[in-house]
Amino acid sequence: MLISLIGLPGCGKSTVGRHLARHLGRRFVDSDVEIERRIGCSIKEFFEREGEAPFRDVEQSVVEDLATLSDAVLATGGGTVIREANRETLQRATTAVYLRSTPEELFRRLRHDTQRPLLQVRDPLRRLRDLYAERDPLYRRTAHFLIETGRPSIHTLINMILMQLELAGVVDPAQVPSPTEPRRAPR
Repeated sequence: MLISLIGLPGCGKSTVGRHLARHLGRRFVDSDVEIERRIGCSIKEFFEREGEAPFRDVEQSVVEDLATLSDAVLATGGGTVIREANRETLQRATTAVYLRSTPEELFRRLRHDTQRPLLQVRDPLRRLRDLYAERDPLYRRTAHFLIETGRPSIHTLINMILMQLELAGVVDPAQVPSPTEPRRAPR
């Protein structure tokens, strides 16, 4: 089954997703990359030109298409859970893992990022706090598992996720290589 990673911008979905996919020998897919491929420009450019609603329409179509994949790890955009249809798709067709970070942790990671449209505001920390208040309940409702990201290493986060997935029977521990010998992801 497809494993999807959800959470606020900057929580590590893409980085953790790449490592998790490599470790499991699965394909890694980033919904933002697929969206940019479909729209033919950066998300930031599309957002500025078309606005949020048309972007969310494209995002919903991409999520529906990607949810049909199996044996892959999917990193979703931070706002994917805003739409109920996306929450339902992720809940039904994937094993959703919420990488939960506090707004303060995210601000530390993102304070110099100029590519995330929703954070290009006068007070990005306040924006992150608002996003957290709005989206945390949606992530929780969508997720099958919640992983507190805090400040552990990528290796530790991967092990935490794998432990949850193995205990739930989502991945077979006999098929998972040791953390020091990850499989190569298929191309």
